[in-house]
Amino acid sequence: MNSYSIPFNRPSFVGREQQYLLEAAKSGVLSGNGPFTARCEAFLENHLKTTKAFLTPSGTHALELAALLLNLKPGDEVIVPSFTFVSTANAFALRGAKPVFIDIRPDTLNLDDSLLSKLITPRTKAVVPVHYAGVACEMKKIVKIAREFSLTVIEDNAHGLFGRYDGTFLGAIGDMATLSFHETKNLTCGEGGALLLNDPRLIERAEILREKGTDRRKFFSGQVDQYTWVDFGSNYLLAELLAAVLFAQLEEKEKILGRRAEIWESYHEGLKEWAIQNGVRLPVFPSDIQPSFHMFYLIMPSLDARQALINHLKAKGILSVFHYQPLHLSEMGRRFGGKRGDCPVTEKISGRLLRLPFFNDLSSKDQAFVITAVKEFKT
Repeated sequence: MNSYSIPFNRPSFVGREQQYLLEAAKSGVLSGNGPFTARCEAFLENHLKTTKAFLTPSGTHALELAALLLNLKPGDEVIVPSFTFVSTANAFALRGAKPVFIDIRPDTLNLDDSLLSKLITPRTKAVVPVHYAGVACEMKKIVKIAREFSLTVIEDNAHGLFGRYDGTFLGAIGDMATLSFHETKNLTCGEGGALLLNDPRLIERAEILREKGTDRRKFFSGQVDQYTWVDFGSNYLLAELLAAVLFAQLEEKEKILGRRAEIWESYHEGLKEWAIQNGVRLPVFPSDIQPSFHMFYLIMPSLDARQALINHLKAKGILSVFHYQPLHLSEMGRRFGGKRGDCPVTEKISGRLLRLPFFNDLSSKDQAFVITAVKEFKT
């Protein structure tokens, strides 16, 4: 337990989680690929209109599985935002590829599509747009450029489940996409993820890779008499108990997304005048975007102002937090050639961004207390 009366995040049950946990426990199927896994995967495929969904133990594992499908070799390059979680780059570095860091747009904090063509070389194999805060990247431009250079597009959609871009669900636009069901995400099972495939040619090999490199699925479907080791792979199966929790959350997606939209709008309405008066920037998104309302952040005028507001809220029992540090300036990022000045917007924004408490059962009373506390702060 912490001393904060209002935490930054608090996962919550919203539907039949306990009932499904008990059903899964009584079924005798606790490992991956059980009935609840099948129900979750079918739900994602049907609702997102993606070709195939595979549950994984985490969003990180989904990215690693995507990297395996690329058949990367040492010297290959993958373009990723510097402003993202380390897994976005690490998954490809583990396969011997070089992450090439791209800067973000100052408005949505997403990958800056205007810089993409300049970073592509004959060694570039893929680009990984991250839908930051559940707001879609400019996918038409990114996909168009990727097709011109025969690149694979992998959407890192850890923040954006059920968000839309020009009417299409995020995750159903690129060749592949990854999801996260970590406890900080809109829909959660504690730890979990998914790989979405929109290219049918990838499905058979993905089945092998997630089953430790064996053709086990063919064995269970009667296509082969016994299964054996046929490719690289690892254990990328989500435990059935976690899939049971996840399915209960998926069933309540409208309730969850509706409540998160209300929380986001309350923050925006309650803080817009204060933000103008204090030189603070609130989140924005284009009109053709339907965000997932994953978070609400403030971009403060300076690093000192951000830290002062964090301390001000802390004194009132409210936990607010910063977010990503520039990957290109990290110890590993510098080993891949990153240096100061490579991604100036990332460097400028990362030291000023602050995230406010945002979770599904944040009460209106507690949110009003947070808003009042923020408005008491003057830059």
